[in-house]
Amino acid sequence: MEIWETVVGLMWYSSKFVFSAILVLFACYCIYIRHIHQKFDHIPGPPRPSFLLGHLPIIVQELRKNTVLHDKLLEWAEKYGPVYRINGLHHVTIVTVDPEATKEVLMSPKYPKDPTVYKRLFTLFGQRFLGNGLVTVADHDLWYKQRRIMDPAFSSSYLRGLMGIFNEKADRLMVKLAEMADKQTPAHMHGLVNCVTLDVITKVAFGVDLDMVNNNNLPFPNAIELCLKGMIYYIRDPMYKFFPWNRGFIRNIKEAVKLLRRTGRAWINERKKAMESGEDVPKDILTQILKSAEENKFDDDSQELMLDNFVTFFIAGQETTANQLAFAVMELGRHPEIMERLKAEVDEVLGKRQEILYEDLGKLTYLSQVLKETLRLYPVAPGTSRWVADDMVIDGIKIPGGFTAVFDTYVTSRMDRFFKDPLKFDPERFAPDAPKPYFCYYPFALGPRSCLGQAFSQMEAKVVMAKLLQRFDYSLAPGQPLDIEDIGTLRPRSGVICRMKQRD
Repeated sequence: MEIWETVVGLMWYSSKFVFSAILVLFACYCIYIRHIHQKFDHIPGPPRPSFLLGHLPIIVQELRKNTVLHDKLLEWAEKYGPVYRINGLHHVTIVTVDPEATKEVLMSPKYPKDPTVYKRLFTLFGQRFLGNGLVTVADHDLWYKQRRIMDPAFSSSYLRGLMGIFNEKADRLMVKLAEMADKQTPAHMHGLVNCVTLDVITKVAFGVDLDMVNNNNLPFPNAIELCLKGMIYYIRDPMYKFFPWNRGFIRNIKEAVKLLRRTGRAWINERKKAMESGEDVPKDILTQILKSAEENKFDDDSQELMLDNFVTFFIAGQETTANQLAFAVMELGRHPEIMERLKAEVDEVLGKRQEILYEDLGKLTYLSQVLKETLRLYPVAPGTSRWVADDMVIDGIKIPGGFTAVFDTYVTSRMDRFFKDPLKFDPERFAPDAPKPYFCYYPFALGPRSCLGQAFSQMEAKVVMAKLLQRFDYSLAPGQPLDIEDIGTLRPRSGVICRMKQRD
């Protein structure tokens, strides 16, 4: 009995000690947060709803309301000026729309991608996701090594040779739309262009022909959407994973990640065997991914890195272009006068010739303007962030080092400080003789970490839009909402439902 009482006494004292230690640690953490507040509170910013969580409750509230978070950032930029702070626990984020700061930070390799954001995407709810792929890797040397290996797959000479695939995949969509026009079936354009861009990226990047336009029961679009939605909850709501009612959705997200990486492993192994047997293989992204692992002799780490880049290109190469195309179709449906001018240009350049040549793309100048204006109003990848370790001055405000700097092209593109009547869809902003926006328009980011695939994306978008306008008249189905859905990337919420009619 005495032994039992001794054991109980020791347990009570130890639990009391542990509880006291936790209280002391929490008190120290609160003191540290207070120190961070005092260090950065001279910078303008919205009131914090929580001492501990800072502005996170506002961000989570916006997420649950299913609104566009970037509209809140725009509201704060208009109210608090070109540089303001956001607090979250002990972390400070500085949002700036100042062009000089944008130029200084984004154009320099001195400022790495913010590890607090991009390292979180190494996994998704515990399942390895983007890892150390080209988009998420923060280490400059590792990024530069990967980028140099990938560059040949995006050279102008190689892209020129892809026109046949762009034409072929876009033609499959045109056949599908012709059938829908004949049957007077409404066309859900976002879903259809999603299939086209997925067909293109899998063929061009990985040598696989999915034919999603005619075979839409494959699981990839749903897996990509689950991953994108999972990214939003994972990054913006730190408490999301702790609620039991979210476990089913989280399980589906993890299965989607596994599907993409399992697919990548199968395709990589198939290409690896082809290369080892001496077969001719294209200089596509998959070949370059394999080359990136040669130095490591295909060990476990290099295998995972290959899968990181596979998932990165699989998602990024499809999602962004599809959303841009859907928004362009939506805006042309809202502005028939712009659509008519665009049809006239397409007719002049192409006539009745259905194959689009590389040389034609440079002649479609007004189409380029329309696509750029689409990305101004609807930048599908709206923002980027960098880690700033040293003190810096932005718009006359001295900011102590050790913060995340956020640059949001959605915000700058919708401010009349930079664009007159910013909510008006006006392709003339990008006319050849119009003044160039000064570091306030960057839908593909800027500097050394800008999007590697931007030329690829815009070539693909031009081919699809030119063929669509050459062959069809269309109008937007009445009554559909024409607003934005924010799932990390921006996409049209309605899916852009159109009534199609073949042109004479």
